[in-house]
Amino acid sequence: MNRRQLIAASAALACAPVALPLSAQSAWPSRPLRMVVPFPPGGPTDAFARLYATALGQQLGQPVVLENKAGASGAVGALEVRRSAPDGYTLLFGTASTHVLYNLIQPKPQFDSLADFAWVGVLGGAPLVFAVHPQMPATLGELVVRSRAQPGSMSYGSPGSGTMMHIAAERLKQLTGAQIAHVPYKGSAPARQDLLGGTLQMAIDTLGPMLPQHQAGKARIVGIASARRAASAPDIPTVAESAGLAEPFEAMLWNVVTVPRDTPGDLIRVLAEASRRSMADPALRSQLESQSMFADVHFGPDAERFARAELAKWKPIVDQLGDQARG
Repeated sequence: MNRRQLIAASAALACAPVALPLSAQSAWPSRPLRMVVPFPPGGPTDAFARLYATALGQQLGQPVVLENKAGASGAVGALEVRRSAPDGYTLLFGTASTHVLYNLIQPKPQFDSLADFAWVGVLGGAPLVFAVHPQMPATLGELVVRSRAQPGSMSYGSPGSGTMMHIAAERLKQLTGAQIAHVPYKGSAPARQDLLGGTLQMAIDTLGPMLPQHQAGKARIVGIASARRAASAPDIPTVAESAGLAEPFEAMLWNVVTVPRDTPGDLIRVLAEASRRSMADPALRSQLESQSMFADVHFGPDAERFARAELAKWKPIVDQLGDQARG
C-alpha cells in the first residue's frame, strides 16, 4: 500500500461511525450531546473544542452542541458538568488549568478533577512558547547566562499568577537558575504588547498568537515547550534545545474530555473509542496544526495516568511558589 492509499484508508477509518456495545446500541445516543467549555469563546480551547465536537458528532451519529460556561478559572463549567446526570449526554471539555492546576492552587477547591470525573481522553492542545524582544539573546541558554550576570535586569510576563505560563516559567527558572522576575498580567494580550514595546524582556504565551510576531521579526520565539518542534514553525527550537537541557521540557495547555464519575463504563468506552477515531482523522490533525496546536492523545486509564503524572510534575513548583501561585 502506497502513502496515498494509506492516508485514504486512515481517513475512511476515522470517518466510520463507532460500533456501539450491544447494551448501548438501541438506547444511546438517541439525542444530541452537550459539551461544556468552561472558558469564553474565541480562544485556543474553544477552537479545539469546536473541531473535536464536529468530528465526535460524526462518529456518534448525533450532534455535539457546545456551550461556553466561563467563570472562576473554569470552575463554573466544571461544577455544572459534575452535577449533571451521569448518562453520557453531558461532557466537559477541560484543560490543564481546570484538571491539574485548579486543584493544586485553590486552597478550597470546589471539585476534584480525578475523584469527581471519569476521564474519556486527553486530546492535545496548544504548546507554550518562550518569546523575547528582538534585542535579547537568541537562545534561552544565552538568556539564562545574562540573567545570572545581571540579576534584577530582566522580567517576563504571563497571563496571570497561577496560570500554566507562570508555573512553566518558574519550573524553567528552577532547572536553569535563571534570574528573571515575574510580572503577572490580566491575560496574554497585554503581556504580548509590552514585550513588543520593549517593556518586558520575555513573555510566555501559546504558539498560535505569538507565531505571527515571530515571523514578522517583532519578537523572537526562543523555545517551544514540547518534545518536538512544531510542524508550522520547524525553525523554532524546543526549550530543551534552546536552553541546553538534557531532558525534554514540556508544557502544554492540553485539553481533556471528562464526564461525571458515575457515568456507566460502556458509555465511557464508546466515547473514548469515538474520540480515538476522531483524533486519528488526518484532516482534523491538519486543521489543528494549521492553528499551531498538537494532537497528543491518551484515552481511558491512560488519560488518568497522564493526569497524575502532570500533577506530580507541577505540584513541587506550585508548593514552592505558595501564595505567589495564587496571586
